[in-house]
Amino acid sequence: MHLAQFFAAHRNVIHVRLTEVRGSSPRDAGAEMFVAIDAAYETIGGGQLEYMAIDKARALLRNGSDTERMDVPLGPEIGQCCGGRVVLTLERMSETDRNQAVAADTRQRADLPSVFILGAGHVGRALAALFQHLPVRCILIDSRAEELSMCHADVEKRQSVMAEADIRHAPARSAFIVLTHDHALDFLLTSEALDRGDAAYVGLIGSATKRTKFARFHKDHSSRSGSAGLTCPIGASASRNKRPEVIAALVVAEVMTALTAPAHSFALAEN
Repeated sequence: MHLAQFFAAHRNVIHVRLTEVRGSSPRDAGAEMFVAIDAAYETIGGGQLEYMAIDKARALLRNGSDTERMDVPLGPEIGQCCGGRVVLTLERMSETDRNQAVAADTRQRADLPSVFILGAGHVGRALAALFQHLPVRCILIDSRAEELSMCHADVEKRQSVMAEADIRHAPARSAFIVLTHDHALDFLLTSEALDRGDAAYVGLIGSATKRTKFARFHKDHSSRSGSAGLTCPIGASASRNKRPEVIAALVVAEVMTALTAPAHSFALAEN
């Protein structure tokens, strides 16, 4: 669900913002959530702090008040052990407030990093099922319409017979996970992703033997990049457990680690 959909379903909403943070807290200043009488969107960190904020927001909705300020110590008195202190601002939202929040949400979504899953088989669909819940733009690509139709995740599904073109036109710092139904196609697409030179992550499903074979292929077919930046096998810790969901969970951890790494770390890795 996007914020616009939340507002469409809930017209009377309190905007909860974490405006000050001193010491340790579950989220940094600027974290926000939107609270309706029977639903909430986003999070300020969970736990007792969030429970108190939601309870206060719903009290505002019931009694007709417009604003509230909460100064909360994150210690034993509220059952949390962060040790810091936070200030929360709660405000009833006007139509203008909602429009501005939707515009900000739209801009934020446009800036999300892109994750391209190249192959809509069992592991590809398991990956999509996890990435749909993360702050990324996930694109699942396959030439086979029937495989794409089996994916029910809330991600972009793209039928493409030339996935290499999708790779070439991807935004900078995208992540590419290659797991098609064809080893030759795997090699072609992985080589294309590495040749970009700006990918945050390039992963190829398969064994150490497959990696060795790919390295030879890439050396023979590309003069623009090496294969040192390739992750293969992907989700290496899943080597004893081949279930798609287990592999997907470990690969998602790899990709999100790469996407959230500082930009200078990526530059050093490329050099």
